[in-house]
Amino acid sequence: MVHHLNLIITHYGYLGIILALTGGIIGLPLPDEILLTYIGYNVFADRLSYLPSLACAIIGIILGISLSYLLGYKFGLPLLNKYGPKVYITEKKIEMTKSLFSKFGPFILIIGFFIPGVRHLTAYFAAINKYSFKKFALFGFIGAILWGFTFITLGKILGEKWDKVASLFAKYSLVIFPTALLIAIVFFLLFRKRLTTN
Repeated sequence: MVHHLNLIITHYGYLGIILALTGGIIGLPLPDEILLTYIGYNVFADRLSYLPSLACAIIGIILGISLSYLLGYKFGLPLLNKYGPKVYITEKKIEMTKSLFSKFGPFILIIGFFIPGVRHLTAYFAAINKYSFKKFALFGFIGAILWGFTFITLGKILGEKWDKVASLFAKYSLVIFPTALLIAIVFFLLFRKRLTTN
């Protein structure tokens, strides 16, 4: 896995970050958290710069979820049911995301990135649920920034121990999810207040 990630970064540099994350979000079998953390490690090792890496990661994530939203808007659930399993999007993941989205909508667009198997589907379900692109982007792009920043920064901080991110993520997920949810709620309340005052 590390060999493939290294090839992406060595041969394609910052463009490789954008392409890999765009593909990963759409559903290609790429280890997104591991990729982001490895990018952070490369920042630690002075092979990449922090801000350009973060910017390219966020661009890649936003392109991925925007394309996913467009596919959902254009083709809806039938396409997902037909081709989802071919890109490792199982029926179980589809049903779980559908259930979460119907209950928590905007919050899932933000914290869904931190839930394995859900981040690939939130933008798609935003389109299926008739969210305007503006509403989808408002929450989805915030989630993209939080997610990219979290894992690239983790890789930079962990340095040589970057590959421990999976166990650390599992250990602290009970802190990460509520924190992301709290940020999403605060942001949503501020946005709603702004709408009512205009």
